[in-house]
Amino acid sequence: MALWRAYQRALTAHPWKVQVLTAGSLMGLGDVISQQLVERRGLRAHQAGRTLTMASLGCGFVGPVVGGWYRVLDRLIPGTTKVDALKKMLLDQGGFAPCFLGCFLPLVGTLNGLSAQDNWAKLQRDFPDALITNYYLWPAVQLANFYLVPLHYRLAVVQCVAVIWNSYLSWKAHRL
Repeated sequence: MALWRAYQRALTAHPWKVQVLTAGSLMGLGDVISQQLVERRGLRAHQAGRTLTMASLGCGFVGPVVGGWYRVLDRLIPGTTKVDALKKMLLDQGGFAPCFLGCFLPLVGTLNGLSAQDNWAKLQRDFPDALITNYYLWPAVQLANFYLVPLHYRLAVVQCVAVIWNSYLSWKAHRL
């Protein structure tokens, strides 16, 4: 509980920094889980650079983009009723999720050194499956998130659930 209280104090004092660092940390953790539990690489074959890349993407892309999106979404659809939460979830999953995945996957490809042609082919191959998989998990999570969670905690809640999602995304993005 002391750790949670310290997190809350830090979030209150520095909301943007804490949200971005949380996203980066949990993206890195998702990659570690992907490499160790899904891909079963073992510690000797662990690609630390890949984990650092995913953590950097969390801090430099995922945290700012998703955190900013939640702020915009709250301005577009103010309120916390069930209907408001449903509207937010529909806009989030119908508009934001496809755009986010369409940016995230090629960004990872670029950071991994893929040529534009290879990156495009990988996006065409991986995007439909990633989006469908997204729809198995995120609509229910986001509906609860938008209805039950205050704005300044939404990114943290999503990133905690996203540890599993990040493991999947890391695996999907690094599959050649």
